[in-house]
Amino acid sequence: MRIGTVRRPPRGVPKSKFASENWYDVWLPELAPSEATVKLAQKADSDAEWKVFARRYTKEMSAPTASRLLDLLVALSREADFSVGCYCEDEARCHRSVLRRLLSERGAKLA
Repeated sequence: MRIGTVRRPPRGVPKSKFASENWYDVWLPELAPSEATVKLAQKADSDAEWKVFARRYTKEMSAPTASRLLDLLVALSREADFSVGCYCEDEARCHRSVLRRLLSERGAKLA
């Protein structure tokens, strides 16, 4: 299963075609950084600026809804394979790397 963790779906692609057009199977925008936090990531040229983004995104993921979704993914990781994705090419400079760390810290089974 491919879980899309982006704030907005691909432009011009209806929800009914996310999976059939090979974008993702499930869309969870609740696990995406807020618009303001995405802008921090996009502007992050240095490691220090990236750390500011990572701290802000981590704080957002501690909110009740996001935290419960992370717990769900941790439990799911023990029973099924899934991937978490977005549109970024470099995972090291993408919220996915922070998401991976957060899942790992909660005990997720990672490949």
